[in-house]
Amino acid sequence: MIEIEDRALDTLLADDPGGPVVMLNLLRFRPDGGRESYQRYAEALRAELNPRYGLEVVYIGNGDPALVAEDGQAWDMVALVRYPDRKTFAAMIRDPEYQAITHLRTEALLESVLQPTAPVAG
Repeated sequence: MIEIEDRALDTLLADDPGGPVVMLNLLRFRPDGGRESYQRYAEALRAELNPRYGLEVVYIGNGDPALVAEDGQAWDMVALVRYPDRKTFAAMIRDPEYQAITHLRTEALLESVLQPTAPVAG
C-alpha cells in the first residue's frame, strides 16, 4: 500500500501517547523514474510544508544490500522524519497543499512502509 487512508490516521491519533513522533519510512522506487519523482516530492515538502508543520528530517540514506532479510525485503531508501506530534502529522497529510503533491510520492513508489515510532523509556 502506498496511500495513507483516513482510517489509519484515525488509529494513529487514537493511540497517541503524546509528544513527538518519528516516522520510519522504508521506500522501494519504481525503476522508471521513481527516485526522481520522489526527489520532486521531497523538494515540494521542503519548500512549503516542512517549515509550516515543523518537520525535521533526522536521517535519510540509500539502502545497501540487506545482511539479514528475507528475499524482497531490501529497501532503496530509508528515512526518519520527526514531527512535533501525531496531530501535526495528520494535519499535514490532510492539508490540501500536501494532497496536491502526494501524486509524486505515489508515482515514485512500488512499495512503502510508513511506521510511527515512540521512544523507549529508560
